[in-house]
Amino acid sequence: MTGSIVVGYTATDAGADALALGARLARSIDAHLELVIVLPPEGTRSSGVVPPERAFEAHVRGQAEEWLRAAVAQVPADIRCLGHVRFNESFAEGIIAAGEEFDARLIVVGAGNGSTLGRHRLGSVASELVHSSPIPVALAPAGSHRDTDAGMPIPRVTAAVGTRAGADALLDAAVELATAARGTLRLVSLVPFDVPTGLDTGAITLAQDAHGEDVLAQVRASLPEGVAVEVERAAGDSVEDAVAHLRWHPGEVVMVGSSRLAQPRRLFLGSTAAKMLHELPVPMIVVPRTRAEAGER
Repeated sequence: MTGSIVVGYTATDAGADALALGARLARSIDAHLELVIVLPPEGTRSSGVVPPERAFEAHVRGQAEEWLRAAVAQVPADIRCLGHVRFNESFAEGIIAAGEEFDARLIVVGAGNGSTLGRHRLGSVASELVHSSPIPVALAPAGSHRDTDAGMPIPRVTAAVGTRAGADALLDAAVELATAARGTLRLVSLVPFDVPTGLDTGAITLAQDAHGEDVLAQVRASLPEGVAVEVERAAGDSVEDAVAHLRWHPGEVVMVGSSRLAQPRRLFLGSTAAKMLHELPVPMIVVPRTRAEAGER
């Protein structure tokens, strides 16, 4: 897989979580890290009457560069990592621009303030990213930087697959990540939550079994030898219930696709993924509904 991973960094616990997940992903897929702090454009702190406080702006930029140096120093020596200060009125737009600048495979951000340890909560930046980014976005649960297994490679990639548009792009991305990480691929069927309302339990089970076998055959045809794949039913009365009953390996990540409402090559976190997010104890990667063609980014 290789390439670069952009980490939206702040000198906070959320920034440390994003950095820890970024380092794990970089090691797993042989990528390098680009740590990015986004500041407001220089001169925007002044009014039309008062000249910009250049000394203050220089201090803010210097502080950001110091934070980046400290963060880069925490990254294991076998992972190439550089820090960058960028300027934009929107942190999310600045991170997306950096992702496009560095041709990033992933953008990584931490959880919002007030998140429960080990869980997700979308802050304003993450929310904007998962509804606008053309690049897959990885969301780190709160407390990721405290995880004693933070340095281990990804042992398993779980892809939450249904029957809606965008499933092929998600499967391609999951196969690519599992192959690069040399881990196991688990396909969790979300068919019970995709089928029309009113179907009886037997019909839903038949649809789920048929869909699972079709997806498994499709994935096996594209997986290299040595990469194991399995299918698991998401059993439960709701998405939240199903996710809560799934078992997760330490260091595992889950991948979901964008909503069918997403514009081509853009993210839009759908209702199913949003419900999953509340119950997940592992990082989530949101994949655009369709992939950009080579040279488009």
